[in-house]
Amino acid sequence: MKRALVFGVSGQDGGYLSKLLISKEYIVYGVSRDAEDSNFENLRKLNVLDKIKLISATISDSKSVLQVIMKVKPDEIYNLAGQTSVGLSFKEPMETMKSISLGVLNILEAIRFSEFNIKFYNAGSSESFGKNYNVLDENTSFNPRSPYGVAKSTAFWNVAIYREAYNIYACTGILFNHESPFRKEGFVTKKIISTVCRIANGSNEKLALGNINIFRDWGWAPEYVETMWLMLQQDNPDDFVIATGETISLKDFIDIAFKYFDLNMKDHVIIDNNLLRPIEIEKVIANPTKAKLKLNWKAKTKAKSLVERMIDCELNNTFY
Repeated sequence: MKRALVFGVSGQDGGYLSKLLISKEYIVYGVSRDAEDSNFENLRKLNVLDKIKLISATISDSKSVLQVIMKVKPDEIYNLAGQTSVGLSFKEPMETMKSISLGVLNILEAIRFSEFNIKFYNAGSSESFGKNYNVLDENTSFNPRSPYGVAKSTAFWNVAIYREAYNIYACTGILFNHESPFRKEGFVTKKIISTVCRIANGSNEKLALGNINIFRDWGWAPEYVETMWLMLQQDNPDDFVIATGETISLKDFIDIAFKYFDLNMKDHVIIDNNLLRPIEIEKVIANPTKAKLKLNWKAKTKAKSLVERMIDCELNNTFY
């Protein structure tokens, strides 16, 4: 049985990936800063908590990372850890850089030092492209517009350098926005879904948002984690853009949610300038063709189905 080491196991992607790996008969080791006191509610709801071997480690501490890798001797490492909020990265840029770019560097150095035959997946982000009006694929230059985007870009290039310099099987999945019931309220999609459901159930509150005229490519997280595994099953390591190829506005996302309940968004949405980011990316258009051709993967769930599925999960307290 293969051994997989998952950094960031308690997050949205960590939970879904662990469930996938367990279904493929992996022994899964989940890394958390404090394996005894951390919140593993996601894993519990996915019915995989008792199937994961939990380990305490701090990704920004090189010694801690090396110790866990030497102990587990994994066949595959998946790094899904680090600060996950673009908005929060403007308030906590140092923590963002440490947990993302330094964390990845610590893993790469540990793999190099151990000399184990380890395959490494790094979670990249479309935020690395930043303000870029081209169709975005693996050949598009990065132009980050947030501390989060800068940190993810730094991590991406370190992966590329270690792959070339030390012949390490390391790759980055440049994932565009992907959602699920496990998103926290700090993410705008979860905030929208939760608030719309409360309004539909009789709440008089308003849905307060910042810029709703941005355009994004939104996908379904359980589908996206499959690409992480697929990337490590290839003969040679490579980087991939993972997206649906469909771009819609946040305004349309909101409209779909309210129309689910036959409500008019104009009656319930207010714009709060305090929620505007210092710098905003207006529009992204992704081209995931490479993933389709080389990984034989294509997103099945597009925006409308995604919104409706998240509402169903919210109303019924169910999880995929």
